Amino acid sequence: MSTAVESSMYNNIQAMLRQAASSCNRGMLRWTLHKKAEKEPSNSILLIRVLVKELEKVEGLDNNMHIIPLLHTIFYVIIQSGHISGNLLQRVYECFKRLLTHPEPYCTIALKYIRSMKMEQITPGALYLRRVIAEHSLTNKYFPHQEKVVVFADPAVLSRALWQAVRADLEQACPSSDTLTKQRLVLLHILQAGLLKTCNGPILTQALEDLGEDVEQFFQEVVLAVEHSVENHVSGRDQYQTRLQKIYSEILTAVNQDPKAGDILSNAPLPSPAINFHLWTNEEELLNELVNFTLSINPSERRYVNQEDEGEEGGSKRVSLQSDENGKEKELPDMEMGEHSKPFTLSWLPCFRVKVKQQDHMWIKEEQNHTVHIVMMGDDRVLGRLAKALYYIRKQEAKQIMSTKRVNLEIYYVPVTDEPIMNSPRTTTQVQNNLSLALFLGKIDPWYESNINSLGIVIPKLAVTQSSHSRSSEPNHFLADVLSYYLRCGLQPVYFPLYSVKISVSGMDGSPVEEVFVSHLEAEFPDLKTLNKRQTGKSLGTCGALVSVNYRKVSLSKQEVIKEMSVISYGVVVTAISPNETDLDVLTVNFDTLNSRCCMEIRTQNISIRILEDKTFNVCLDKDYRRTYTNVQSMEISPCLDPVNCIQTISKSEGTGLSKYFCKSLHLPINTFTGSHH
Repeated sequence: MSTAVESSMYNNIQAMLRQAASSCNRGMLRWTLHKKAEKEPSNSILLIRVLVKELEKVEGLDNNMHIIPLLHTIFYVIIQSGHISGNLLQRVYECFKRLLTHPEPYCTIALKYIRSMKMEQITPGALYLRRVIAEHSLTNKYFPHQEKVVVFADPAVLSRALWQAVRADLEQACPSSDTLTKQRLVLLHILQAGLLKTCNGPILTQALEDLGEDVEQFFQEVVLAVEHSVENHVSGRDQYQTRLQKIYSEILTAVNQDPKAGDILSNAPLPSPAINFHLWTNEEELLNELVNFTLSINPSERRYVNQEDEGEEGGSKRVSLQSDENGKEKELPDMEMGEHSKPFTLSWLPCFRVKVKQQDHMWIKEEQNHTVHIVMMGDDRVLGRLAKALYYIRKQEAKQIMSTKRVNLEIYYVPVTDEPIMNSPRTTTQVQNNLSLALFLGKIDPWYESNINSLGIVIPKLAVTQSSHSRSSEPNHFLADVLSYYLRCGLQPVYFPLYSVKISVSGMDGSPVEEVFVSHLEAEFPDLKTLNKRQTGKSLGTCGALVSVNYRKVSLSKQEVIKEMSVISYGVVVTAISPNETDLDVLTVNFDTLNSRCCMEIRTQNISIRILEDKTFNVCLDKDYRRTYTNVQSMEISPCLDPVNCIQTISKSEGTGLSKYFCKSLHLPINTFTGSHH
């Protein structure tokens, strides 16, 4: 290594790749590297140089396990940095390009980053500018994309003191109201990245402070310069630098500074996204957040939030709810919602064509790329509630024609527990039971295991450590930084199939209750006394309940065979996700029988269970006591079909075209760093 700093970085990278540290500190290694680049801009060049060397070495050794960490780490440093030479960027570009010959997920991630790298080569600073504008909804005429981050924490897992500490930490890391500060950071970063040695960072920093609110004018000019360069590709590169030089000179002249040249960089850290934190007490809060975000984009376009067939009359009025900072709900006034507003529903990744008037095409083109990032904090239970909320939204969409192809929904999962989350024999049964999805994601994505599962033990300690941080002049905001990294680089989804369960409840007239679950269903049957022996008058004891089971057995050849049987059982556990398996397309059904040494197991996708005696049983979904049904007579479990696609299939002529392929299962996509690649 040429310098001590470079040598230190090399050692840190090796430790990060080996995952040699303890489970609770594994995410610290990556975070430490990025902090070095953020605090001292000149370190970013050394860090990228070392990372690229390591990636080139990994290519030669065909060691794919280290590719994902290196790809994401390199790209994140490039977004942060404002002074990377064209030669070094080209070297990174060529290295990423060679990964296109690798299998998934490496080629998929490399391709996504290659496109961004090409834009950054032609228009230095464009990635930084677009991130800040989108994440903080900075008003401008040239890059309309907006993003919103909403964190939903499960009150069953996070105590009041803990969720308040988490919210305070996230808010302190990035105050959302200081727009001028964000604009100054964008200007400082863009001008340093685009002008390189002809820009004096300290002088520019002071000049931007002296401008006050006049920063707005130069911010708009820089956004225009960036977007014009991106649009014109290579032909706009020279014009881009000329425009930046002109803006730089005008800024310094405006505050009576000489535009001195100098190869001195100032720190322009990439601010964390603006985050809205909620204690998730009501499942409708998800829908309300989507509605409020849609209306905030363009309040005058309320008619696009919910568009029904022309000529349809009626419709009940619905009052939208918004949550305050304490998670309590309050009604929006009628003047905010409109006098005769119909139910607000939003499309979640719509899969069908909507008939839209000709004059509306431009609006849809403009709005379709807005994104809401939903971050779930908790355990399996919070994802079960999320699945139910999303299914409800899709079900409402199936009843109406809507032109709401405006918001992309991205889902992230931060598991929380008071015990370490790790895929090892030492993991306790309680953690395995409550965090089966987190363990599964950590198994298929080691980088998720390192950075996100490691947060599971850090978050519960936040309430204790925050008081000591408050006395410190520089809190580290580790949680906010890791969450920002996850939101920006964790873009590869793992698709968990949702399962539908129809529950027939004793004494309830009409159709069965329709529910969904994502990971777990448990039914508990009552203990029934056997008949007394006539000879002795003694009871044989309890033996469970007699239930009828009908299911489709799936063989290795994928052929289905319908099976029927009766079994005496105390209960049944249906598992959709197991940390020890990677198959997400089959349910494992275990019956607790009289013989405790023999637990009967069935693997299927469709099963119905009915109690034969004049008794009922209890059903609990996704281990959540809040989703428990009592007095159940029977239940039917099957893959959950997407209500919107089902309606689309029915509307087509039966058996013609591609309509028979439209009706597919509904999935819960959880973003990770690797994603599904089976």
